[in-house]
Amino acid sequence: MRTERPQVKQDRAVRTRRAILEAAAEVFEEHGYDAAKLSDIVNIAKVTKGALYFHFDSKEGLAQAVIDAQNASQPPMRPQSYKAQEFVDIGMVFSHRLRHETLMRASARLSLEHAARQTLDRAAPYQAWIDQHVSVLEEAKARGELLPNVDTLVPSRLIVGAYAGLNTMSQMLRLDLDAQVSELYTHVMPNVVVPAVAIRLDTRPGRGARVLFGPDGVHACRTGCAAGVDPGEGPGEGSGEDPGEDPDEGPGEDRGGRASG
Repeated sequence: MRTERPQVKQDRAVRTRRAILEAAAEVFEEHGYDAAKLSDIVNIAKVTKGALYFHFDSKEGLAQAVIDAQNASQPPMRPQSYKAQEFVDIGMVFSHRLRHETLMRASARLSLEHAARQTLDRAAPYQAWIDQHVSVLEEAKARGELLPNVDTLVPSRLIVGAYAGLNTMSQMLRLDLDAQVSELYTHVMPNVVVPAVAIRLDTRPGRGARVLFGPDGVHACRTGCAAGVDPGEGPGEGSGEDPGEDPDEGPGEDRGGRASG
């Protein structure tokens, strides 16, 4: 009798766990924690309950894994000329991912949901995000990009807290979160960084796509986001972006969405 190779078995287990996690995200996003049913997750993932419990010991454990995915599955960020731009990019990339990734939306909902079990660690994503922002701003400070006497913890907490509020408000009022986050950075960053850096920051809507997909930011998208095109169109068609546009161009341009206003 042939036995399954360990690597093949491990790869299959990874795929099964991912399928369960994505199915759980779909159910948690739609119904919230309390109303979510494990039977629905099993049906969507096309696995047995035994497989679910092999990877996650409970509904609570599954919800915690979805929450933790917010920080565990971050894509690699492109290095920028200014650390202050990387600070902005953290939030702009997350805004883009919230529009396109169910797992990120479910994680955000569970983090904000007061009805979720109190034993869930909903503080971890906030603290991890604050720590990430502080780390980048400390590097910016060492490079002389910040205004004198800026405490890196203060703008980091402000951005993370405001982001959570904007996410909730945007859902309630049916606003474009990407545009709201763009405005947040546009108004906050001139009070954090020196003017020579502020005028070079790209805070325009669609910045997340430009970071993930290059300066043109063109990608297949059916949700109508900035820099997205219908999958049937080619790059540069219907994107609303100038293909020759460089988001890191120098000052002197009226870009509207830059931090300089």
